[in-house]
Amino acid sequence: MAFLKPSKSVSTLPPWRILLVDDEPDIHEVTTMALSRFVLDERSLFFLHAYSGAEAREILAREKDIALVLLDVVMESETAGLETARWLRQEQGNRFTRIVLRTGQPGQAPEEEVIVEYDINDYKEKTELDRKKLFTTLFAALRAYRDISQIETARLAQLRYQVGLEKVISASTRVFESRNLREFANGLLQQVVALLRLDEQSILVRVKGVSAIPTENQMEVLASIGDIAPEDKLDPGLMSALMEAQRRRTSILEDDTYVGYFSSKGGKATLLVLKGVTKIDQLDSQLLDIFSSSVGIAFENLLLNQEIVDTQSELINRLGNLVESRSQEMGNHVKRIAELSHMLALSYGLPPEEAEIIRRAAPMHDIGKIATPDSVLLKPGELTEEEWEVMKQHPVVGHKLLEGSNRPILQAAAIICHEHHERFDGSGYPRGLVGKSIHAYARIVAVADVFDALSHQRVYKPAWAEGDVIEYVKKVAGSHLDPEIVDLLLTRLDTAKAIRERFPD
Repeated sequence: MAFLKPSKSVSTLPPWRILLVDDEPDIHEVTTMALSRFVLDERSLFFLHAYSGAEAREILAREKDIALVLLDVVMESETAGLETARWLRQEQGNRFTRIVLRTGQPGQAPEEEVIVEYDINDYKEKTELDRKKLFTTLFAALRAYRDISQIETARLAQLRYQVGLEKVISASTRVFESRNLREFANGLLQQVVALLRLDEQSILVRVKGVSAIPTENQMEVLASIGDIAPEDKLDPGLMSALMEAQRRRTSILEDDTYVGYFSSKGGKATLLVLKGVTKIDQLDSQLLDIFSSSVGIAFENLLLNQEIVDTQSELINRLGNLVESRSQEMGNHVKRIAELSHMLALSYGLPPEEAEIIRRAAPMHDIGKIATPDSVLLKPGELTEEEWEVMKQHPVVGHKLLEGSNRPILQAAAIICHEHHERFDGSGYPRGLVGKSIHAYARIVAVADVFDALSHQRVYKPAWAEGDVIEYVKKVAGSHLDPEIVDLLLTRLDTAKAIRERFPD
């Protein structure tokens, strides 16, 4: 019979764990000898030993996978075994471990009363438990434990799947609230990590182009958790895994790194990298597929929207550069204005999405100069009164070029064009606005523009020394410039200098 198979043929499957509870050492020895060759489902037995009810409770509290307890009744007290059974079922809430009560004094614990009251699975007198009876008792108890465990595993898997689906729906909803690609990517990454119960490093990478030989230049890190990709630099091993997943167009799991491959309708791909993954089981894979499908359309739309925004921004930058080149100023001026304005907008407390709009709109601040005659725009000396009146028209010209658009970036650019030469004390142009009646976008760009213009050479002046620039913006705070925004700049000079070094003339 199967349970008499010799022990040397037993597989490497984990053994059934049996707890023997009896205050007589001989009972332990006889039982283990009698069951030494027992095998069920190619699994042998592993015995734990307790010699009192108290010791049994310690073991049961510590060990969570005991299949069967062979439990004596009378040990340190006449009801020690019964108290242990009650404790296991009621206090520990353990309904799965099988309990077979063995007693040498049946009168102490009537069979019917014990089975009903104490949730005992079987009741045997020690005198009737010969070797054959012990085998059949154990076989029945372990088979019951196996079947109950399988049912519970299936129930927990179903519950986990339901909870997982709820998380997918909830996570998808939160991710859909993201308004830009990087915010979306960061939210997506956080939700996937939470969904798979990971706390390790992970990144989300976009493949920017498609070629026969993928390179790092094609990989753009959209979001990351941990230091898996410091400064967007991918290590060679990770890069190799990314390129392999892209080449095979499928997800791969190597060592502790999972690379998920998700293609778009346009033929481009997004790669999800999860570190510290030992395996992605079937349920996790299904949930990941559902989640990825549910956000796929949104991701595709965001990529398209990002392409539109990027194209719009590039056109804005090129127009800004055109104006700067007409006035013989270097094109990096508009890039510095964009970054300085973005930094000041965030410092001022504007939401990130508004700060991003200012960054993209700021290069258009002088677009109206495209209509200013060269004789005025390029004059190296001071302007006459008539020439100054011509120069003062460029905010109005820029506003007329851009007003009426439904695009947030162009709407912001129209405001900035119109008001960035207004002064905080009302002495500016073209409308003489005062204080906070000047739009925050224009007040921010004005500070960035003055700081950068003074710091660099112009056709009409050399670059000022850093100390002179700082003293000047302090001096005009409250008259020309918003003093609150000037203070924000002065407390972030290191960031301003870093921007200047990044985009030199």
